[in-house]
Amino acid sequence: MKKPDIPQDEAVRLKTLRSLNILDTSSEERFDRLTRMAKRMFNVPIALVSMVDENRQWFKSCIGLSVSETSRDISFCGHAILGDDIFVIPDATKDERFADNPLVLNEPHIRFYAGCPLRFTDGSKLGTLCIIDQKPRTLSDEDLEAIKDLASTAERELAAIQLAALDELTNIPNRRGFMMVGQHSLNLCVRQKIPASLVYLDLDNFKPINDTFGHAEGDNVLTTFASQISALCRDSDLYARMGGDEFVILFINTTNDAAEDIIVRLQQSLNEYNQKANREYDIEFSFGIVDFDPDKHDSIEVLLEEGDSLMYEYKKKNK
Repeated sequence: MKKPDIPQDEAVRLKTLRSLNILDTSSEERFDRLTRMAKRMFNVPIALVSMVDENRQWFKSCIGLSVSETSRDISFCGHAILGDDIFVIPDATKDERFADNPLVLNEPHIRFYAGCPLRFTDGSKLGTLCIIDQKPRTLSDEDLEAIKDLASTAERELAAIQLAALDELTNIPNRRGFMMVGQHSLNLCVRQKIPASLVYLDLDNFKPINDTFGHAEGDNVLTTFASQISALCRDSDLYARMGGDEFVILFINTTNDAAEDIIVRLQQSLNEYNQKANREYDIEFSFGIVDFDPDKHDSIEVLLEEGDSLMYEYKKKNK
């Protein structure tokens, strides 16, 4: 068996994949529709939309398999993302790369595989749209074009996820993007018994800046603040612009004290920026920090409400 090689752009590819916040999310009709179509069109028992991360291939949509992921080392899709064209294996038992693969020797007894790489807008190949059969077969040129058409639709849906979940101005997640992933992150913290802290942030005196210096300057304040947050957060942290001049950060595996330390660093970084910018105003913010308590916060919405309330208490106190 041959393990899939690692793409040359692996670091960028994984960063792009993580930015979509799609891994381990619930099934969606727009992707399930494509796998249903693939299954019917090619009369195969298995059709997938897969995403390939560091260690596994995870199925955003899956028909015909009882599992949601398999190891990347034994994946066919890990090989498929290495090329630009459809990756076709007519008979896996006669291919030295796959003949002794556990997915060939055991369930689901793969014989035929065809996977079209899903290329994102930056060129990264994030996964595949693929079909699998338990008997050898070949594809016509017309079949290959049909698979490409289905894959192109999947690519457009992936692009739509990014557009719908990103704040157009600051290019960080918006409220929808945060809510999509926030609950899943909290569920993970509960399962793994790790701490989390949420920080709700609100820019001070933002309206006067807009009114006095214009909306273009107000937009500059928002993008600057978002950049400062992005620079301080880790890959495991989730941050977003919730709307207007409000932002939020969900620190994973972080206690209240550690979150406070990070916010102090954010204040120091902004102070340095304000001094260098030497404008007629300073970028300042109020915040509220709340520790995630599964017994108290039964949803991401409840956690946000408490963070928002604490932020306003802080703002009133420091007027």
